[in-house]
Amino acid sequence: MVIAERHKYILDKLQRAGYVSVAELSKEMNVTMVTVRKDLKILEDKGLLYRTHGSATPVAPYVNDRSVNEKKLVNVEEKQAIAKEAASMLKENEAIIIGSGTTVVAFAQAIPKNFPLTVLTGAMNVTMTLVDYPNVELVQLGGVVRKSSSSVVGHFAEEMVRDFACSKLFLSVDGIDPDFGLTTSNMMEAHLNSKMIQAVQKTIILADSSKFGKKGFGKIASLEDIDIIISDKALSPHYVSTLEEKGIEVFLV
Repeated sequence: MVIAERHKYILDKLQRAGYVSVAELSKEMNVTMVTVRKDLKILEDKGLLYRTHGSATPVAPYVNDRSVNEKKLVNVEEKQAIAKEAASMLKENEAIIIGSGTTVVAFAQAIPKNFPLTVLTGAMNVTMTLVDYPNVELVQLGGVVRKSSSSVVGHFAEEMVRDFACSKLFLSVDGIDPDFGLTTSNMMEAHLNSKMIQAVQKTIILADSSKFGKKGFGKIASLEDIDIIISDKALSPHYVSTLEEKGIEVFLV
């Protein structure tokens, strides 16, 4: 392939998959990885993609902290469909943990009004959603209030989580990267989420397709620590196959 053909091939694949690997492009185009990296550098300089270690994405992979009031207006239909699928995975009278974020608030809203549950959460907006549910026993974590996410974080919340054993964790994240894992924009939130994963038998991630290929500042866990991911049908086959190769069940709604 000449350079123009390579660049078209890279951009076409990036549009289809949302992610390209230097090693895979090298094999598919029958050129060296050095050549691929040079091609990616040229395309990045033109503002056509963003390079990361060993790969490239169509948009900047790094995310900043945003208010829940801003995030709740984004991908609303996708979040509601994901929330409905997550609610179908509940069993009566089980004890669960619900993380913070707009997608898990939608999940809380999707729980049937009279469903019997015990819910442990650090998210105050989740608590306010479920406070009038007659058969839901609520355990609100305490700690430092993170106003942008309407949730609590810190030492006291982490110590409380250690005292409970729950069946499932329903968690929203800011980024899912095939190599780096699950992330959120706040390191204290990330640390609390990692403690939540340790306190449950099964971790279920609720994340629309826009979260894939992104990275937040704080790492929560590796993909190997996750059992189920629920996303929308716009998620590229590349990510689906990558997740399934790691033993994760993927549900697209």
